Amino acid sequence: MLPNPHRVVNHRKRTATSVWLRALGHGLLPPTCLLCDAPGVLERDLCAGCAADLPCNTPACPGCALPLATGQNERCSRCRSHPWPFDRAFAPFRYRPPVDFLIRELKFNGRLSHARLLGELFAAALAARGDPLPDCIVPVPLHPRRLRERGFNQALELGRATARRFGIPLLAEGLRRMRYTPPQTQLDARRRQANPLGAFANGLSLSGARVALMDDVITTASTVAECARILRAGGAADIAVWAIARAADA
Repeated sequence: MLPNPHRVVNHRKRTATSVWLRALGHGLLPPTCLLCDAPGVLERDLCAGCAADLPCNTPACPGCALPLATGQNERCSRCRSHPWPFDRAFAPFRYRPPVDFLIRELKFNGRLSHARLLGELFAAALAARGDPLPDCIVPVPLHPRRLRERGFNQALELGRATARRFGIPLLAEGLRRMRYTPPQTQLDARRRQANPLGAFANGLSLSGARVALMDDVITTASTVAECARILRAGGAADIAVWAIARAADA
């Protein structure tokens, strides 16, 4: 069951306010490309030239969003032989320049403007697909210790634009991180697979809900798989994994 509908109403009120404030902000400070400082287009902090350089993730496996060779359109061999605990995954970009730069600057240098741009790009790509929308968005949570260190949860910040555009509740407490784990970037592939096991717990009752699990990058998919396993055990009826970018399995 989803949370109290009053939360959804309040979210929509905040959405209307944020849209007005955003329009005002763009009127005072015209958008400027975060990559080259040229004027932005489409009210985003990205110019037309840099937008053309974004590494679109097509074709990609519909099961885990793994980049595929040109001409392929079926699920990858990993998805066919060992299905994931989630139903599908979507990542509009490949984890290559300049998207990898934008994500690293967000995570490690606190550039929240990058989260706004990446979130808007994700929301636009999702709208172009025309897929059925979920009941809620649940960001992959940070452990309280890492949240104190970083000051924000990048998955939560990346989900804001999609939640705002489509009026979908963004549930920051949908999952909880129970165990502090080393950053995945510091581990080899084998240790990345085991690192998130047992690290998460359900934070809200989402039984019967269609859930979108939001993260920044899918690499081995071990983190989102463990989150999806917990959501499924809690009764989630359908789980889509959303991420900004997909890397080749490491």
